[in-house]
Amino acid sequence: MVHWSPFVQSFRKRYPWVQLAGHQGSFQAGDFGTILKKHTVKEEKALTKLMTDILRPYIPEYKGVVERNSEKHVQMQDLLGDFDNPSVMDCKIGTRTYLEEELKKAREKPKLRKDMYQKMIEIDPKEPTPEEHALGAITKPRYMQWREHVSSSATMGFRIEGIKKGDGHSSRDYKTVRDREQIKDCFNMFSDGDAGIQAKYIRRLKAIRATLESSEFFLKHEVIGSSLLFVHDKNGKASIWMIDFGKTTPLAEDLTNDHRTPWVEGNHEDGYLFGLDCLIDTWSELKPQSVSSSPSETNLISTDATSSSVPSSSSTTATTSSPNSVVTTTTAQSSTTKSNSTEVLS
Repeated sequence: MVHWSPFVQSFRKRYPWVQLAGHQGSFQAGDFGTILKKHTVKEEKALTKLMTDILRPYIPEYKGVVERNSEKHVQMQDLLGDFDNPSVMDCKIGTRTYLEEELKKAREKPKLRKDMYQKMIEIDPKEPTPEEHALGAITKPRYMQWREHVSSSATMGFRIEGIKKGDGHSSRDYKTVRDREQIKDCFNMFSDGDAGIQAKYIRRLKAIRATLESSEFFLKHEVIGSSLLFVHDKNGKASIWMIDFGKTTPLAEDLTNDHRTPWVEGNHEDGYLFGLDCLIDTWSELKPQSVSSSPSETNLISTDATSSSVPSSSSTTATTSSPNSVVTTTTAQSSTTKSNSTEVLS
């Protein structure tokens, strides 16, 4: 189940480190510009493979498994280290956030969840069936499938999980944001209507897409519950990273995913590229605004946010690191992936 925690916690007293969406207690500060995330075998295996894939520039640098307080954690690069009081947004990518094996287990051994029933009725008291109301509980897959349809996940292949702005404004109240215009208002609020920031995000998204379409790792994996982390600051720095691989699963040897085909049970498609296509289109439709902290208070103006300097997807290739990056590159990498994972557009 997704929680908002810890939303802001002290990190080296330099800036607030943000976990916008994740499991309660999963993260803590590491040493030397790193963060620690509660260990899962799937995430460890995915990060290990990604360090030698062409996707590496868009992934937090993986620094191995460490033990703290008798618990194992994966140690990763702190993505906010190059930013000054950053604004951060977490967008969950894909048309579903549950694994096919979770559906199978739920059918074989249904487990009723009262907490998920409560979350459902807080948003829509009429959604549970009469039987679910009588039980006061629902199954996890039932909740997650409903969650995807009440948000933009099912229709657009992504949803906003949370936003924390550099000015202190923060919100996770995006559960029912599914209309394209609502999402555009949220993106404009997050970027303060800044055409320069928006153009950098579009360029980075197109570079990620072009690289995904050539990635052997991506072709052979089902990527479920992963997010894109958007980060920018008042100095005009901006970047995006792929994060959260705890449900990323290798496909059978005879299978591949195109990540755009609609999912039906058994095909293992996740809708990742479908969501990324919609995400790029939505950012590209933005117009700069005079923005307050609430999307409903924005005032559209006529200047288009996208400019001729933003490359098209057909001409975009994976970019390498900024020379100003402070993160060192690990030695365990292939000759084709020696770029550092921190590209900050400024």
